Amino acid sequence: MSLYEFEGRKPIIGKGCFIHPEATLIGAVTIGDNCYIGPGARLRADWCDIVVGQGSNIQDNCVIHGQPGETIRLGPNSHIGHGTVLHTVCLGDHVTIGMGSILLDGVRVGDGCLVAAGSLLPPGSEFLPGQIIMGSPAKVTGPISEEMAGRLWFGTRLYQGLPERYVKAFRPCGDNSRDGGDGSR
Repeated sequence: MSLYEFEGRKPIIGKGCFIHPEATLIGAVTIGDNCYIGPGARLRADWCDIVVGQGSNIQDNCVIHGQPGETIRLGPNSHIGHGTVLHTVCLGDHVTIGMGSILLDGVRVGDGCLVAAGSLLPPGSEFLPGQIIMGSPAKVTGPISEEMAGRLWFGTRLYQGLPERYVKAFRPCGDNSRDGGDGSR
């Protein structure tokens, strides 16, 4: 992993986390316990603070940054989909952000919400707990059903199991990893 101090501000990583070697954390980034940070994720807290709640996952190629002097907060169990951009936001507990979404300055999303893939949440938008948020610009399209909440927790739990699995089994292959022609390695 690439951890960088900036002007005396250093990343702090909780227990039981896996931070991919190709992820980058700069400055005042605080990662709670049992979090997964995927390859290509960039958390840049040079002039802001970033606080990621325990049990959260930030998937491949996400970018998290914010305005000077502000704090970006991702509540516990945050589930941040591939390629998401978060800029000076505040997320409640177990917010699921779909792939490729963009959340701009001052966005606040309540507990248990789903932001659908590809959504754009304009600056200053606020959303109450338990909502489906979708579109560009995003709007509430309805409440989260019990069935959907269960599916969202299933996905989050899969990612919460990854840190321990990666710590045990993740390693580079080197140059001798070519397929032997029969599908075996």
